[in-house]
Amino acid sequence: MKKIWLLAALMCVALPSWAANPAIYEKQIKGDFDKNYDRLYKSLEDSGFYVVFEPNIGKNLDGMAKDIGKEYNLNKLDGIRSMVFCNARYANRLSNLDPSALALCPLHVTLIQKAGVTTVLFVKPSAVVQSGLAAPLVLEIEASVEKSIEAAAQPLEIKPIEVKP
Repeated sequence: MKKIWLLAALMCVALPSWAANPAIYEKQIKGDFDKNYDRLYKSLEDSGFYVVFEPNIGKNLDGMAKDIGKEYNLNKLDGIRSMVFCNARYANRLSNLDPSALALCPLHVTLIQKAGVTTVLFVKPSAVVQSGLAAPLVLEIEASVEKSIEAAAQPLEIKPIEVKP
């Protein structure tokens, strides 16, 4: 009986670390980091989001590796980059509904690469704005960004080349 209680107690402590964070949308994409980054950039812009800043966090950290010392890149990530982006029409609509919701502007995604897999991380705006006049619009914005991420994650369609005799 003690073993069952011990197991139950351990699961209560360990399960939260196994569960994904509900405030963060996460999508894994196999393949080359730079190509996945470029596909997401294009997908966001095709959806009306304008990428305004592109910090290469991994490159910045690489330059600090010596200063950071033994704490440097313990998870052995192959790359870390972010995209900061905005949609002016959404920003205007937010400002009309609830100016404090502009704390979301601009939005950002962070991409990390490890072992040939790119993980896209996006803080869900609905985790910040959970009620009020802007909440429905925030859900719309969130869905639009997630749709862009999903589109970037789709395998590229290879069209056969027609050979004429």
